Amino acid sequence: MKAFVVDRYKRKDGMRLAEMPDPEVRPHDVLVRVRAAGVNRLDAKIQQGEFKLILPYRVPFVLGNDVAGEVVRIGPQVTRFKIGDEVYARPAKDRIGTFAELIAVDEHDLAGKPASLTMEQAASLPLVALTAWQALVERANLQPGEKVLIQAGSGGVGTIAIQLAKHLGAYVATTASAANADWLKSLGADEVIDYKTTSFESVLHDYDVVLDSQGKASLTKSLQVLRPGGRLIGIAGPPDAAFGQEIGANAGVRLVMRLLSAHIRRAARPRRVTYSFLFMRASGEQLTEITKLVDAGVIRPFVDRVFPFASVREAVDLVEGGRVKGKVVVVMAG
Repeated sequence: MKAFVVDRYKRKDGMRLAEMPDPEVRPHDVLVRVRAAGVNRLDAKIQQGEFKLILPYRVPFVLGNDVAGEVVRIGPQVTRFKIGDEVYARPAKDRIGTFAELIAVDEHDLAGKPASLTMEQAASLPLVALTAWQALVERANLQPGEKVLIQAGSGGVGTIAIQLAKHLGAYVATTASAANADWLKSLGADEVIDYKTTSFESVLHDYDVVLDSQGKASLTKSLQVLRPGGRLIGIAGPPDAAFGQEIGANAGVRLVMRLLSAHIRRAARPRRVTYSFLFMRASGEQLTEITKLVDAGVIRPFVDRVFPFASVREAVDLVEGGRVKGKVVVVMAG
């Protein structure tokens, strides 16, 4: 099969189109013919080696973290899917590789594609929608009437998180450019802070939850927005020791994670605010719940640009530059 392979970290020319063996299909695996693949900033960060502490992939490996396609083969113990089903997924972190013609996915990480979406739209959703779900529903336990700040509202995670938070009954603030304010309000944002002219921490106060996707630059400022007992959830890092324990990291790696997050945890303590790092995990069960919301019209995906499969590198470069409204997707020919 054709696939985009990373064989050198931290190099713009470190990813190439190559012929690779078809994936092995394990007993609980579903072999999916890729029709479309979402492109995420995570892909660029993996290629640049920024997540090697968390995701120590050995080169060469196939990149890509979102897929929509059709089932072409199933393992002998698969019970949830059959050949011909239209599906979508964020594969498990140790089994990525959606920038390819085929990918094998554990059936428990897979869900039926929303009937209301095209393949391109479906491929844009899994990683960002699961991130929003796990941050707001699972980690924050966001309740009706609570106030949440979602950083970078026009991005992939932001657009979905705004819609989900509004569905959960929260008051939603977000940061974005003024040009995107009306659009984000149409998604459910109650307040849009123009990050170019206004410091969000100077106008937002007594919030219950902040979902931070910007990392070090905004984490400390985000603390100032939260009430005592508030929850700060970071999806750009730094990782903490609890995350290290969650992924089964050894004691040395957990210590490094503890040190990396020490500054923000110390800053949070006197404010009686909790900080936690979230690195989303694959979940077909949660994706099935998201599918219901999509088909009910609660959540709508937004695809900024669609690239042909041959232009994966250009698509990753665009996303890395941050000039994207919603998501970028690559599609297979035919």
